[in-house]
Amino acid sequence: MEIISKFVTDHKRLVIALFAVPALVCVFLFLGVNVNFNIVEYLPQDAASTRALSVMEDAFTQAMPNARVMLRDVSVQEALVYKRRLGEIEGVSDVTWLDDIVDIRQPLETADRATVESYYKDGSALLSLSVRRGGETAATEAIYALIGETGALTGDAVGRAEMQRLTGSETTRAIAILVPIILIILLLTTRSWLEPLLFLGAIGVSIVINMGTNIIFGEISFITNAVSPILQLAVSLDYAIFLLHSFETYRRETDDIHAAMRMAMKRALPAVGASAATTLFGFLALVFMRFRIGSDLGVNLAKGIVLSFLSVMVFLPALTLCCHKLLDKTKHRPFLPSSRNPGRFLSKLRAPALILVALLLVPVFLAQRRSDFTYGFGGFNENSRNGRDSAAVDETFGRFNPVVLLVPRGDVAREKVLGDACAALPHVTSVVSYAATVGAEIPDAFLDPSVTDRFYSEDYSRLILYVDTPEEGEDAFAAVENIRDTARAHYGDDFHMLGQSVSLYDMKSIITQDNGRVNAIAVAAIFLVLLLTFRSLSLPFLLLLTIEAAVWFNLSVPYFTGTPLCYIGYLVLSTVQLGATVDYAILFSDHYIFHRKRLPKQAALKRTLGETFRSILLSGTILSLAGFTLWFSSSNPIVSDLGLLLGRGALLSMAMVFLFLPALLALFDKFIERTTLRTVFADTDAETLHAETLHAETLHAETLHKE
Repeated sequence: MEIISKFVTDHKRLVIALFAVPALVCVFLFLGVNVNFNIVEYLPQDAASTRALSVMEDAFTQAMPNARVMLRDVSVQEALVYKRRLGEIEGVSDVTWLDDIVDIRQPLETADRATVESYYKDGSALLSLSVRRGGETAATEAIYALIGETGALTGDAVGRAEMQRLTGSETTRAIAILVPIILIILLLTTRSWLEPLLFLGAIGVSIVINMGTNIIFGEISFITNAVSPILQLAVSLDYAIFLLHSFETYRRETDDIHAAMRMAMKRALPAVGASAATTLFGFLALVFMRFRIGSDLGVNLAKGIVLSFLSVMVFLPALTLCCHKLLDKTKHRPFLPSSRNPGRFLSKLRAPALILVALLLVPVFLAQRRSDFTYGFGGFNENSRNGRDSAAVDETFGRFNPVVLLVPRGDVAREKVLGDACAALPHVTSVVSYAATVGAEIPDAFLDPSVTDRFYSEDYSRLILYVDTPEEGEDAFAAVENIRDTARAHYGDDFHMLGQSVSLYDMKSIITQDNGRVNAIAVAAIFLVLLLTFRSLSLPFLLLLTIEAAVWFNLSVPYFTGTPLCYIGYLVLSTVQLGATVDYAILFSDHYIFHRKRLPKQAALKRTLGETFRSILLSGTILSLAGFTLWFSSSNPIVSDLGLLLGRGALLSMAMVFLFLPALLALFDKFIERTTLRTVFADTDAETLHAETLHAETLHAETLHKE
C-alpha cells in the first residue's frame, strides 16, 4: 500500500486520466450492450424446455405464437385483409387465423362451433402472431398503428416490448430520484459542499466503467440492467466516506496533504477491504445458481464492487488532492447538532429485543419458506393499454396459453390419438395439429408445403395445444403435468414439450433447488471472511445469526400479509441483504471488542452504540432508500419486489444490529473472550467502573475523535 499510495500522490493527474478515459469510453460501450428481457432464456441448457426450444428452432421455421390481435366489428374477409397486412410487418414471422384451421370457403355454420369461436366470435376476430426476438418494440408499434384504438394486442411479446420501452427510462428515473436524496443526506452529515460530489464522482466513475465493460458479455439481463447501478452506488458509497473522513483526520496531524492522504489510504485499506470482501463474496454466491440470471447479476455486482474498491482507493485520493483547496473553501458549519449518545436508550431495549427475536425466530424462518411465489414476469398493469387489451381479449375469447408438443413424425394415427387425449384434458381448449386440422386420412404428400410445414419437419410432428390458464400458478403447472403425462403415455420419453408455462414450470423446479446451495455458499464464504477478520470462532456465528435473522424477518412479511412474492427476488435478496448489511455487524463488533479490552461490557456496549450509531444509520438509510426507489420507480414486478425487499431488509438489519446484536454480545461475553485469539477482556467490578471509564475516555480521546 505504501508503493501504491506514493504513486497516487505523486502522479495524481495521471491517475485521474487512467480512470476518466476508460469511463468516457465505457459510456459509449454501454450503448452497445444488449439487454435480454426474456428470463426463460436463462434456464440452464440441460433444462427440458430449453432442449425442446432448441429442437423446435432447428426443425421448424415457424416460431411459437407469442402475441394475439383482436379486431372488433370485422367480417371474415376484412379479417383476412388484416391478417395479410399483419404478416407484412417487419418482425412478424407468422400469423395464424381461422382459415388455417377450417375451410372458410364453406359456411362457418358447418364447421365445429367451438373451433370457430376460438378465432371468430360476435364479429370479433382473434389472430395469433409470432414476433421475432429483438424486434418486439418496433413490431408492436407497427401493429398498434395498424389496428388503431379499437383493436387489442396482448401476449408475451407485448410484455417484452413494454419492458424494453420502460426499463431504460425507469433506471434513469430511479437514479434521478435517488442521487438528489443521497446528496441531501451527505450534505447534512458532512462539512463541505464539495465532499458529497467527490463521493458520488468516485462511485459514479466505477459504475460507468462497470456497465460499459459488460460489452465483453454481449448482453445482460434486464434485472441486472435495472438493479446493478443502484445497488453498486448504495453498497459502496461507504468506502468513499470512510477514506475522506480518514483524510480529514490526518490533515489535522500534518500540513503535508500528500502525507495525510498516504496515511489515510493505509488506514482505510483494512476496513474498506474487509467490507468489500464480505459484499463481494455475498454477490459471488449468486454465480452458483443453475438459473443463469444469478450468475449474470452476481458477476456484474461483484465486478462493480471490485471497481468501486479500486476507484475509492486509487481514483478518489488523486481527485481529492487535486481539489483539496476547493474542498477547504467550501467548508460549512454542521447542519445536524451533535446527538446525545443513544447507547443509554438502546441499552434498555436489549433484553426485550433478545426475548422477542428468540420467540419469533423459528416461526419467521418457517414462514419465509412458505410464501406464495411467482416465477415469471407477471401480468400487465390493469390501468395501462396492455392491461386493458389483455382483459378485453380474455373476456371475449378466454385465456391464451400455447403449449407445443413435438413427437416423432410418421404415425398420423397415433398423433390423432394423442391430440384427442390432450383435448380431453382439463383447461385444454383446443389442439391444432395435422391430424386435427387436415385429417389423418389425407396424406401430407398431396398438400402444399405451406400447409404441411406448419405441422411437420423432417423428423418431428408438431401439435399446438391452447390452455385457458394463466402462464403460471397451480392450474397452469397442473396442466403442464397432465399434458406431459399424457404425451409420455403415448410416446414414452420420445417427445419434447415447450411453452411459457412449461419454461416457468422448469424455472420453479430449478431455482427452488438453487436456494439452499446459494445461501450455504454465501454464508460459508462470509463466515470465512469473518473468521479471518476477528480471529474468533464465536463472533462469525453471532454476526451471521444477526443478519440472517433480519433476512428471515424480511422474507416472512409476504407470508403473513398474504402477498405473492417473486421467487427470483426472494432468492437474490437472501444473498444480497446478507452480503450488503453484514458490514454493520462487523463495524459494531469491531468497536465492541476494542472497548471491551479496557471497559466493562455495559460501558463498552454504550460506547460502541454511540460511536457506530450515526455511521450505520447513514449507510443503512442510503441502502434502504435505494431499495425503496427501485420499488417505487419500476413497473417490472421482479425489480419492484427486489427493491421493496432490499429497502425493508436494510431497515431490519439496522434494527437487529442496534438491538439484537448487543444482547448477543453481552450474553456471550465470556464465551467470546475464550474463543477469540489474543483477546483479554477487562474485568472491572462495579465500584471502580466510573474511574475506569473516565480513564479510558482520556486514554482513547484521540481515537474516538477520529472515529
